[in-house]
This record gives sequence, C-alpha cells and structure tokens, in this order.
Amino acid sequence: MQPTVTTRTRAGTITAVLALILIAVGLALPAFASRSLIQDLFFILTMLTLAQLWNLLAGYGGLVSVGQQAFVGIGAYAMFAGVILWGIDPVLAIPLGGLAALLLAIPTAFFAFRLAGAYFAIGTWVIAEVTRLLIAQWKALGGGTGTSLPREATSDIIGVEAIRTLFDVREAAARDILAYWLALALAVLTIAAIYALLRNRLGLALAAVRDNAEAANSVGVDARRIRWAVFLIAAAMTGLVGALIYVQTARISPDAAFSVTDWTAYVIFIVVIGGIGRIEGPILGVLVFYALQTLLADYGAWYLLTLGLIAIAVMLFAPRGLWGLISDRTGLQLFPVQRRLTGITMKGGKT
Repeated sequence: MQPTVTTRTRAGTITAVLALILIAVGLALPAFASRSLIQDLFFILTMLTLAQLWNLLAGYGGLVSVGQQAFVGIGAYAMFAGVILWGIDPVLAIPLGGLAALLLAIPTAFFAFRLAGAYFAIGTWVIAEVTRLLIAQWKALGGGTGTSLPREATSDIIGVEAIRTLFDVREAAARDILAYWLALALAVLTIAAIYALLRNRLGLALAAVRDNAEAANSVGVDARRIRWAVFLIAAAMTGLVGALIYVQTARISPDAAFSVTDWTAYVIFIVVIGGIGRIEGPILGVLVFYALQTLLADYGAWYLLTLGLIAIAVMLFAPRGLWGLISDRTGLQLFPVQRRLTGITMKGGKT
C-alpha cells in the first residue's frame, strides 16, 4: 500500500456528522424556541464568528490586532448608508459592509504591516480610533449621536413577511429569526472556510509565516502576500458581521459601533479562554463567555474584573486555553488539521 498523508480522524468524522445535525436543528429552532433564546443565539453566533476571524489573524497568522472594531463599525455604517441614503433593503445592504471593511483594510494593512509586534497592535487600534472620529462627523448618519434605521425600512425587510406567515409571529420576532438564520449561515461559512484553508497548502504556509516569516520566505513562501490575503479576508468578513449585528439592533452610534470593549476585548477574551490557534477554542470560549455574562452581567464593574481575573488564571495555568488543556490530556481534535502519514506497513503486517 502506498503511504498517504491525511488529516482525517474518527473524531473529525463524528464531528462532521454532529455538525450537520446541529445545523439542521438550528434552522428548525425558531419553530419552537422563544424569542429571547433566538436573540441569545444570535449574540453567540455573531461573537463566535468574530472570534474565529480574530483567531485566524492572531492564532494562525500571528497578526495580533486590537483594532477589529474598525471593521465592525465601518461595516455597520456602510449598511446604514445603503439603507438611509440609497434606499437599499437592510439585508441586501449587508454586503456593503463587507466591501467597506475591505476598502478600509487596504490602507490599514499598508500602514500596519510596516510595524511589528506590539507596534502592530497599537497601530491597528489607532486606525480604528481615527475611523471612529471621522465617522462621527458624518451628519447624514447622525454624527456623534448616531441614528436608527427608518421605520419603513425595518417594516419591509426582505423575507420577514414570509417568516411571519411561516411561524405565525409578530414582525419584530420575524426580524430576529431572519437575523438569526443569517448569523447561523455566516458562522457555518466562516468555520468551514477556515477549516478548509488550514487543511490545504495555504494553511501550512500560513503556519510557517506565523512561526518564522524569514524561514518561510527562504523555502518559497510569499509571507507578505499571505498576510495581506488573511488580513483582507478577515476584515471583509468582520464587516459583514458588523452590518448584520446592526441590522438586528436597527440603531447605531460611533461609540457603540467602534467599541473596543464589545468588538475586540471580548473577542480576544473568548479566543484566549477557549484556546488560540485552534478552531475548537473560540467555540468553547464563546460558550464560557456567554455563561459568565449571563451570571455576572448585573454586577457592573465586578463583571469586567472577573473576566480579567479568569483570563489571567487561564493564561497562567492553561496557556493553550481550555480546549488546549482538554486536547493535551485526551488527544481529542474535533477539527483535525495535523497531517499524518498512513498506509505504512510495519513488521508483522501491521499498518
């Protein structure tokens, strides 16, 4: 038998089957779930998507950005501009968010890639703050105080009437269901795309660039092009998530849309707690984050202090995150990307 390289494992196969079941259940969930549960799941799915994208940047690409709120905010404002200024349906305006974030990411990358390490992180944050200040001058979209989607736009969103008829719910609940379905689709697409990337040659090249860019260049890997590609893709997808979030909330302001706490600090917490550099990490991390938020949200500043203490404890006692701790002890990999050589015949006929 000829030896072959594979990433497939039994746990990975079982995970794929369970994932398909969960997706099917997720699609059918609005038929029997409460509106509050749908809203909670929307929050979990959007935060999961943001965390997976930041994990792609930092965990796999070595690009530790603390300015991802720039792409959330610009994506949301682009969607609002499409609706208010050009009369586009809010759902159809969501791609404008991805496009705007992509356009912002080009000059951001041109500037930030001239920096390294902590300077890169600070540079992305500075760009996000400058973008927030500029958007706050956009009087047509409310300036510094923000604005809301017009009533006529939110009452006639594409697909809402069909959902109202299908589930016999009110208009607001139908909008939540539509947003939830879109968030589910975006989360599944993001995880599947990242997993596919990591399983092919580009994934190997990305890991090589993260570990040692100079060594990667010496073996023919174009580190600069790969970093540009990953940064632009993550930015565009983050812009889509930002636009979707503000379709659901229907109200925007510069401080909320460009919040470093909501869209970067919490996302970093999710990835660090769950396990950076692993697809499973943000999935576990977002569940932990949601549980902590639910239990501690009423405690004000103590809530943020508790999150910080938990993050410090995890970094001290489980540097690879909670999933890293689980994987190290059990060898379990739900999304296997490590390549293994199979089909080698050993003495005694074993393979």
